Amino acid sequence: MARAQGARSQFALAFESVYGTPPAAGSYWKMPFSRSTLGSEQGLIEDDLLGLGRDAQPPTRDAITADGEVAIPIDVRYIGVWLKALFGNPVTTGTGPYTHVFSSGSWAIPSFSAETGLPEVPHYAMVSGCMADSISFQMQRSGLVTATVNVIAQGENKGSVSAVGTMQQEVISRFGSFTGSISRDGAQLGNVVQGQVTYNNSLDRVETIRADGKIDGADPGKAMMSGTIDIRYGDATLMDQATSGAACELSFKYQIDAEKSLEFVAHEVFLPKPKVPIEGPGGVQASFAWQAAFDDGTGKMATVTLINDIADYDNPTN
Repeated sequence: MARAQGARSQFALAFESVYGTPPAAGSYWKMPFSRSTLGSEQGLIEDDLLGLGRDAQPPTRDAITADGEVAIPIDVRYIGVWLKALFGNPVTTGTGPYTHVFSSGSWAIPSFSAETGLPEVPHYAMVSGCMADSISFQMQRSGLVTATVNVIAQGENKGSVSAVGTMQQEVISRFGSFTGSISRDGAQLGNVVQGQVTYNNSLDRVETIRADGKIDGADPGKAMMSGTIDIRYGDATLMDQATSGAACELSFKYQIDAEKSLEFVAHEVFLPKPKVPIEGPGGVQASFAWQAAFDDGTGKMATVTLINDIADYDNPTN
């Protein structure tokens, strides 16, 4: 008897035209991932009846909860699928390379369906009505460049046969940590040891009363963008800004060449004034937990620009 192996698992994703309805076979991307907890669960409510003896009566099934997180590589091509799920449709220009510009604050956040497959069992779980709640990633000097996407979904259907058909598969070109840079107001920010970025759609589950126990949807709430910058304390640039209460623009960028790059820009960033702890004879570091806000000049809080060779991020046709 074959046993399920993560190495043989697959993850397919397609954007829905009707919320909660999986798209037809042949319209899915074959997505790379390193970990997934996306799925549904239904708990049991413990019996509370009295007068029927010491032994418990059967429990009652609770409402269905469908959600989870997916760990993904930050790469040149597939990251655009997740950015569309987080920000909505981009404005795309160019004839190859293509420049995809995603903007924060959109009320039109698309839903998608995702199937995770374990062919050995076989076990294929189609999770529909998915919406991307947040993305978080860390920039550092070395190591793999990965992100975590949190997803809220409506429900899950399981089968022994895959429902996605032939999938669109792109060549994976992963950004490396050494291709990353952090800039402040257009200039390279020095002495940075580590950076972390989180964008959150603050999705609100619509938990109506339904016979199937599922939610009716997830409404976008207030978009938030925040993170941390850890620096080796060598100058007072960030400390002076934090003390004055002024704002700056922060850019977090990965670039392989002029035709392959990804840049997250927070246009109006505020810094708290942190302590500067001295913890031994080594270097002194400070950590700034920044928060982004709406910028009057650009009319938005954040912009993400992806340059690659993908013409668009509509569902692929095979």
